[in-house]
Parts: sequence; structure tokens; C-alpha cells
Amino acid sequence: MEGIEERGVKEVDYLAEERAGAQFHVHSMKIFLAGGQHEYEVSTRIANLVANDPVFAKEDRARISRKELYKNSLKKAGHAWKIILEKGLTEEESMRMRAFIDEPNYTDLHWGMFITALKGQATEEQQHKWLRQAYKLAIIGCYAQTELGHGSNVQGLETTATFDPSTDEFVLNSPTLTSTKWWPGGLGKASTHALVYARLITDSQDYGVHAFIAQIRSLDDHIPLPNVTVGDIGVKFGNGGYNSMDNGLLRFDHVRIPRENMLMKLARVTEQGKYERSNKPRQLGYGAMVYIRQGIVAEASVYLSRAVTIAVRYSAVRRQFGGKDDKAEVQVIDYRTQQHRLFPLLATAYAYRIVGFWMKWLYADVTERLNNNDFSNLPEVHACTAGLKSITTSVTADGIEQCRKLCGGHGYLCASGLPELYAAYVPACTYEGDNTILLLQVARFLLKTLTQVASGTKPVGTAAYLGNVQHLTSVNCEVSQGKDWLNPSVLLEAFEARSARMAVACAMHVAEAPDSELAFEELSPELVEAARAHCQLIVVSKFIEQAQKDLPGEGVKQQLEVLCNLYALSLLTTHSSDFLATGYLTGTQVSHAKDQQKALFSCVRPNAVALVDAFDHTDHYLGSALGRYDGDVYTHLYKGAWKDPLNESVVTEGYHEYLRPVLTQQLWGPTSKL
Repeated sequence: MEGIEERGVKEVDYLAEERAGAQFHVHSMKIFLAGGQHEYEVSTRIANLVANDPVFAKEDRARISRKELYKNSLKKAGHAWKIILEKGLTEEESMRMRAFIDEPNYTDLHWGMFITALKGQATEEQQHKWLRQAYKLAIIGCYAQTELGHGSNVQGLETTATFDPSTDEFVLNSPTLTSTKWWPGGLGKASTHALVYARLITDSQDYGVHAFIAQIRSLDDHIPLPNVTVGDIGVKFGNGGYNSMDNGLLRFDHVRIPRENMLMKLARVTEQGKYERSNKPRQLGYGAMVYIRQGIVAEASVYLSRAVTIAVRYSAVRRQFGGKDDKAEVQVIDYRTQQHRLFPLLATAYAYRIVGFWMKWLYADVTERLNNNDFSNLPEVHACTAGLKSITTSVTADGIEQCRKLCGGHGYLCASGLPELYAAYVPACTYEGDNTILLLQVARFLLKTLTQVASGTKPVGTAAYLGNVQHLTSVNCEVSQGKDWLNPSVLLEAFEARSARMAVACAMHVAEAPDSELAFEELSPELVEAARAHCQLIVVSKFIEQAQKDLPGEGVKQQLEVLCNLYALSLLTTHSSDFLATGYLTGTQVSHAKDQQKALFSCVRPNAVALVDAFDHTDHYLGSALGRYDGDVYTHLYKGAWKDPLNESVVTEGYHEYLRPVLTQQLWGPTSKL
């Protein structure tokens, strides 16, 4: 972090020379990446507030036990809530604070899922009752949907809510082991209430999965209520990471809740047990889904940008090989192999930030349409949000791991910040929809859209290009030299043609099959790739739109153009087999794309450190000895090593019992022949 001083001595900036070569106004880029001047000011102020509060220190997370880690997360959450109340922080400021604390805890699901679901599915009367308590944390809620034996197939959930008209109550029950609620964050130890998804049964009829509020712990002493079994599911992947979250298990043994605890905005059960659908369209529930998924996409950019910041800074500091005649060894960032793996990830972090901004607009647009009972674009919105959630989280998880590898052996240390970052992020590939299943949903949308196009319906939004499918499936690329690939329209047509041709090929196979569902299953790998191509097109198109706009700040627009071209060409070369197999590109044109990609690496190189500086991550938030702003990597790796509990004693515990007998050959006795 800029300006940090230790013991009165200012730290040396080992990356000053890199920053001096930047060809753009970094502060302007910071404002752009924050989403505007207001957002930048809020983020900067709250980031510094968190970084300078000792309660939020996190350098020891990878060294302490799970119980200590969890207790510490409770302390941080409580301290944050105290600050929010004392300083009167707004909802925006509070959300930024929770993000910068950078430690998963029970409040994540309380604010992100429990309250969001109440807003989307509860009646006004129910919201008045429950939200008032939830907003002041008088109750703590979690989102209990996933079961031990059921995840993505929500319709297969086994937990039941059977209505008893004699008492005007629902009876919640977990009839099988696999019906145990499993994974909800905040459930294990913190939550007092759960938003439970269960099969609604009334008058001996199963009406499918609905949402119910169930109190699971006493508000007096936090003891689980009678016939409620609840606990933590155990240690998860990685040191620190997501282990500060109390992911839980929950079972009900015929637990009774009032009928009013069913969320009744979209459907209700009367006192007599009659099931009635509301006159409100069920599509109103889509708003919450779009909100959650746009947040996930925005978070993907944040996590990937953190990993890339660490890798870029360390690659600029680390020198390896090439030193001759008393010359310094070569900076790792100057090797083409490093650039080839690292710079596309940098461009991707920018791309995801931009598509995140667009999804924020999309959420506002969907909300306005829903309020006006306009549901015309919901299938397209569902498809693009599902697909973007899938590709951004998958690429980000893989990208964090790639950055760890790019940092060599030191990247494997928890001190690098990368193992914990990966462990904390990788669950995003599964929650809110398994990524492969989400892509199959996108594929179904593409096939349906092509059927509608054939009947004369014009597609909208991110699928609008399919309205031009005849042209896209017959046109040939006209690129004849590398620089032709810098034309935005050329890039856009290439991605549209690839996506359209892959979708059409799948649609034809399914249409020709005697059993379309069986054909869909058999063709699912190809359908997943077609869906991925469609989603990559969305990101490329939104990046191109943004890069063509005039932006304040010297050189900012030029840098975005470079990164946009690099992002698109990196996708094109990585997936060149798609472009070749569909017949849109020739091998020579792909070679031109590879040549132009290399030329773009040279454009990124002098700006690389400044481009990650623009993400404006504090040293506290990065939590990395390798990614420090000042580049003083080795000093802090060395200091950090001595903080490990193993180094608390010079002679290790266990020496006399186990190590000394080996060294003195007293382990086996005098007759041993070893």
C-alpha cells in the first residue's frame, strides 16, 4: 500500500521504475475500474478504514486452528457491525466493508441470500415482520436449500412441509438421510433462522418446492430448538480460505411452524389447506436471481484481479537467469512464456470488470421491466446471467491457480496469499448453480432461439446476433494480415460467426434425432462448448462497446483498446479449433491472430504494473508478501517465516520423544541389522 511506513523508516518502492514507465493516467483508470468517482471515494475510504483497524488483521489465518479461525471471524463480524452502527454507515459502505474484511462469515448469507429471498418471495406483511428484525441482526438467517443428496436439481429436494389444518401449522420433516440440509453458510453455528426449501404437501397433494422460515435456535441461549438437529459439516479445502464460514447441516424431526411462515408472495395455503397461486407473476422471482448472479460476476473480476496483481508485481520483482558480465538477471515478466500466460489473465480481469458493470445495468433494467409486468426478455436474461456466472467463475478459479504457478515455488506458500485466495474462491464454481449445468441451460435457450428465428421471431439482447444467422453461417473472414485483427467489427463478427455456427450444428443434430431429449444428452459436450462460445461473445462484445467510448484520463482509452484486443485474440487462439472447425477462419488467419497477440504483449509490458495498480487493492486486502505495493518481497517472506508456530522453539517439540532416538540409533535396539 502506498505510503506505508514501518518503525519510522519509509519502505523502498522496488517497483518505482516500473510505475514510471506507465503510458496512461493511473488515477483515472482507478476511477473507471471502481465504477465512477463516488464509488472510488467510498471504496478508498472504507478500504483504508479496514486496513488500519488491528481487529481486521488476517496475516495469521493460515496458521491458526479451525476453532480459532471461526471464533475470530465472529469477532470481526461483531466489530464490523459495531462500526456500522457507530459511524452510521450506509448500505453501500457496509457492503464495501464486508468485502474488504475479506473473510467469509455468517453475515454473507444473511445479507446476500436470506434478506434477498425475503424481498423477492415474502408478502409485504411478512417483509414488515421479518426484514425489520433481519436488518438489525436481531435474527440471523441462512439459505437452506441444498441437501446432502440433492444440489442443482432443486425439484428433487426431499425435505417436506406438510400442512396440518387442525393446528394451522406446517410440519417440517427430513424423511431420509439424503434430505439433510447440507452446505448452507452460517447455518452450522450462527444462524437463528433458516429459509428452508421444502416440498409443500397439503390435502395429500405435493405442490413442489416452496420456501419457509423456520426458527432453529433459541433467541435466549442459542440452543437448537426441540427436534432440530444442526451443526457444522467440517473442515473444507485449503488453509484459511472458506473455513471461517460455518457451513452447516440441518435435520427436522416433525418440527411445527406457523402457516404464516410460508413465504406467500407467489403462492399461499389457506387455513382450510387449499393451495392458491398469487395473481402476481412467478417471474417476479427472477429479480433476486439476476441480483445474485451479477454480484457473482463482479466478484469474479475482484478475485482474479487480486491474483493477477500478485503475479504481475512478483514477476516484475523476481529475476531469473540471463545475468552475464555482472548484469542483473532478467525480470521474469520479460519472458514471453510468462507474458503469454499472465497478460491474457490481466486482460480478462478487466473484461470481467466491464461485463460486471453491464450486469449491474441489466439488473436495474430487469427490475424496472418486472415492475411494469414486462417479462419479454426474461429467457434471454436468464440464459446470459447463468452463462456468465458459469464462465467467469470457472475462468477465475483456474486463473488464480495459474497465477500461483506463475509465482514459482514461492506461490505455493500461504504467505503468497494465492492458496488461500483459491480456496476461498473455488466454491463459486458450484454455488448458485453448477457451472456445467448452467451452460446446458444456456444451450437449451440457444436451440429454442434458433427455432423461433426459423419461425420469424426476432431475438433480442445478447442473442440478437442469431437473427442474422444466415449471413453468419455463410460469410468468410477477410483478415489478410495481423493488424486486421485490431478492427473491432472484424473481431465481433468472428465471435458471432463461431457461436452461431456451433449452435446451428447442435440444433441440426437434435432436430434430426428421433428422440430430441436423448439427442440433447448425447450431444451435451458439444452443447456446453456452444454455450461457452455464446457467453464469451457476450463478454467480448461488452468489452468492445466500452473500449470504443471516450473516457477521461490520458491514455486510458488506448489501454482499454489494447486489453480488449488482447482478451479477444487470446480467446480466439486458445479456441482456434472452434473457429477452424466451423470453417470461418483459415490456419493462416489464426497465425495472424497469434502474431498480433504477441505484438500486444509488447504494448502491455511497460504498463503491466500500473494496470494492476489501477485495481487499487491495499496490501491488507491482497494479504500477500509477493504482491506488496512496494515490491519488498524477500524481506517480508523472511520475516513471515519466523512468525510460524513451528519456529517458537529452537528445538522442536517431539525431539526427545521421536527424533533423538532416531539420531542416536536407539530406536531398534542392539540386534538391529539396519
